Amino acid sequence: MTASQSDKAARFRALHEAPRAFVIPNPWDAGSARILAGLGFPALATSSGASAGMLGRRDGQVTRDEALAHARAIVEATDLPVSADLEKGFGDAPAAAAETIRRAAAVGLVGGSIEDATGDKDKPLYDLAHATERVAAAVEAARALPFAFTLTARAENFLRGNPSLDDTIKRLAAFERAGADVLFAPGLPDLAAVRAVCAAVSKPVNFMVGIKGKSFTVAEL
Repeated sequence: MTASQSDKAARFRALHEAPRAFVIPNPWDAGSARILAGLGFPALATSSGASAGMLGRRDGQVTRDEALAHARAIVEATDLPVSADLEKGFGDAPAAAAETIRRAAAVGLVGGSIEDATGDKDKPLYDLAHATERVAAAVEAARALPFAFTLTARAENFLRGNPSLDDTIKRLAAFERAGADVLFAPGLPDLAAVRAVCAAVSKPVNFMVGIKGKSFTVAEL
């Protein structure tokens, strides 16, 4: 029997509320999603880099329609909950982030992330106030859905040339106050920074492995 979106959403939220961390892998297509499901992972997450790579492009060069079509294929491949890397929400305005959340839900996703990176190398991060407004708009859209969509807010400092732990924590704390369910700062340099982030916020913290020199074992995390 196929699981409903509400059931998947509840399972995904329960994973975040459990006392222990869990591992969520990144399939790149429907086939890899099925393999990962067969290996026993409890949920899946799309990757913007993988989505772009499947189209022969660089990360950040995929449209919203293309990213969501990729996500839909992964959603439909298994009965696992799927969350998506929604980049900056495919637009600068808070309304764009909100619309992306609504459209993400429409393709079957039960979670997604919105980041504070602009895509502009001359100004790589949104100002904190604008970044927070974007998260708040995404949260409002998520809360209006008929199921518990899990919204992750990303602070991209360490990937965008601003490796300030203090500013990262300031941003994550603001995103938490705006209503984000999960917080994420990819590229944290060491376990001390991971501990500092986890201590500064009360929501679950996501950690991405695979960055050279900045990855740790599950046991360490």
